[in-house]
Amino acid sequence: MDPSTLPRLRAWLERPEITALDPRRIEALALSLDGPDPPVRVERWGTVVAYEAGPPRRRLVQFDRHGHLIVACHWTLDGALAWARCRSADGRWIGVEPGADEHPAWGHSDRVWLLHGEEPWRPVEALSVFRALDWARLDHIPPLAEPRRLPPGAGSAVLNLLASLMKDQGRARVRYRGPFPSEQLFTTLLESFRHDPAQALPLERFLADGGLDWLPAPFESHQVAPWVTVQLRQDIDKVVADGITFYRPEWQGIKRREPRVIRDEGERVVCSLWALGGPLEDRLWLDRSGEILDAPPARAPEVPPAPLPPVWNSALGDLISRESAPALGPAIMEVLRATPLEWGAVPGDLVRPWEKRIRLSARLREAGAASLHSAAPGRERAEQALRFVLEVARLLGPEVRGRAQALMESLPEAEQARRLGAATEETEALDESVGRLITLLAR
Repeated sequence: MDPSTLPRLRAWLERPEITALDPRRIEALALSLDGPDPPVRVERWGTVVAYEAGPPRRRLVQFDRHGHLIVACHWTLDGALAWARCRSADGRWIGVEPGADEHPAWGHSDRVWLLHGEEPWRPVEALSVFRALDWARLDHIPPLAEPRRLPPGAGSAVLNLLASLMKDQGRARVRYRGPFPSEQLFTTLLESFRHDPAQALPLERFLADGGLDWLPAPFESHQVAPWVTVQLRQDIDKVVADGITFYRPEWQGIKRREPRVIRDEGERVVCSLWALGGPLEDRLWLDRSGEILDAPPARAPEVPPAPLPPVWNSALGDLISRESAPALGPAIMEVLRATPLEWGAVPGDLVRPWEKRIRLSARLREAGAASLHSAAPGRERAEQALRFVLEVARLLGPEVRGRAQALMESLPEAEQARRLGAATEETEALDESVGRLITLLAR
């Protein structure tokens, strides 16, 4: 352990907001730092985890290397979890309250809260629930109701708390026990767990019935600037800067199609806006531990907004539907029919949604035009046009799917059931609007 760790931790524990988390246990923890075996662990990238003094080892607080509180757990006298709070990558505090609710599908449930950050436990808004866990003896990953209601990064923060406590308890393998294992859940689990390396087709196995072993592998979260949080395991996996999330494009052999990527450039790590196989703009340079080396101001061409022809809406609706749950298809088409799309300035990102319209970056349009001009007329240019349209569809996909889910949830239960029953996995031919858009772009 770095000799400076214990003095720094002692100073952090003396802060009033930390003492208030659990005065009796925090005081005992501070006294134990002078003992021969203080209950403290330092992770690879500098995270400091402190446990309750004396057996059993119960996690009390977790700090990043700059002294920012990341996790706090409050335990009852009989060893049950009273509440836990964890900081999401965008700075919001997410709380877990065990046994606080019931759910019609699985009964006893733990509630997820948005918390006020200035106090130990002050709920602001109830977000969702998941199947109740025995937090002293964790043995599975539970299903979550209404994941769409969680703010960005909240699900990852709660799952990382779960993986961290599993690791504390020596749990080597767990499985997801719940309905509807999805690709979105699979990619979120990859942030805090590793899938069974012996499984040749992990995603397919998981989607079949959830029967895939997961190995707890929590990440470290470090707030390296008021507006930047980095997430690390062996390397930097994820960066959230000014609310924009950058991902490493491959996680344990699973490739992710991301428009905001983390890439290595010698000894530096670069966060870039990415399209058509290359960077459009480098937004952040970090060292290998995630500390900021350079953060140039966002650049965006000064162009007036320009609406996309309506054929884009129809074609994008068809393409996004093909990469979404079948039941969402009609709602996706409805959303895009009612949502004007435009090209324009999007400083620091590639897309900006408003309630009634969505803007795509003019830089992306310029990159698409350049790729089309460089392709030979005919088949090559048509293939390049399709590639460009697919990039736009995948960029818009998360926002459009979220709006479609909200639309589905607003429908009467009978209509929701009808749409679910009518959903089919059969792949139909591309909508004719896709062909018209490809022809338009190829010209």
